[in-house]
Amino acid sequence: MATFEVIEKEGLRLVKVILQNETVRTESGALYYMRGNITMQSKTPSAGGFLKSLATGENIFRPTYTGTGELYLEPSLSGFHIMELNGTEWILDSGAYWASDGNVEVGVERNKLLSGLIGGEGLFQTKVKGRGQVVMMAQGPVEVVQLQNDRLVVDGNFAIARTNTLNYRVEKATKSILGSMTSGEFLVNTFEGTGTILLAPIPYWQVKLLREITAAIPKTSG
Repeated sequence: MATFEVIEKEGLRLVKVILQNETVRTESGALYYMRGNITMQSKTPSAGGFLKSLATGENIFRPTYTGTGELYLEPSLSGFHIMELNGTEWILDSGAYWASDGNVEVGVERNKLLSGLIGGEGLFQTKVKGRGQVVMMAQGPVEVVQLQNDRLVVDGNFAIARTNTLNYRVEKATKSILGSMTSGEFLVNTFEGTGTILLAPIPYWQVKLLREITAAIPKTSG
């Protein structure tokens, strides 16, 4: 399988992919540059696939790169997270998919109507399954939360991925509408069951700023 690596250059983060006669798939427009004997291919979807993309809003033009060499994907001020699939199926936050091994199947997951419309995730999300690595865009360091017949309530769109074994819905933060409005947390995303959730609540620039401030504080002895 191809090797994915997140590298940092002058504050920017980008993904480096090493290919040894292998194939990877990326989001449309993700290419930065490549070197070596690598061929890019973007297949025209079938009529059914094109109609499906119109209905779901899912990007169907995800090029593949095959060969031997190095592939670099566009840098970002935010970050990336590399996840290993071992036959599991994950649902990714809208816009989180960035690249994956050629063996990984990329599809569409349909959310419940109400949760999709008001939860910020949209009616359709990207679904990945199989074996291999998947690269996701993440605004900051990723926290892994394991649930065992448990319930997790998340504010905003901090959850960037979840296993398909979890039940997802959107609900009011409190039982009363007035209480939800006055609490400052009107709607929350709720995950229930047994599975894994990936959270990315803190942007990298905030982490960097905190480190710089901490480093500038004079150290006192004793």
